[in-house]
Amino acid sequence: MSTKKAYKQKLEAEMELAQAKLAEMKAQAKSATADARVKYAKQVVELEQKVDAAKAKLKELSEASEDAWEHLKDGVENAWSTLRAAVQDAAAKLKK
Repeated sequence: MSTKKAYKQKLEAEMELAQAKLAEMKAQAKSATADARVKYAKQVVELEQKVDAAKAKLKELSEASEDAWEHLKDGVENAWSTLRAAVQDAAAKLKK
């Protein structure tokens, strides 16, 4: 298996986890009070934007040649770091 393929699979697994967390937040928002729903809605919108950005980077990576994908790796890592931090931050805020 190529390094690019293994890296892509790792990122796809992380994307699934992020999307699962987002779905969980949406479900929690449905049963929350009105004030909490507003808080959830804001977090959900922010996470959806970060998921979309990470998906775009993943698509870029998928379309890159074996030689070129290494050049995209920093941008992809940045998008994933941002997404990971946002998921952790949202989860922490919503537990309060």
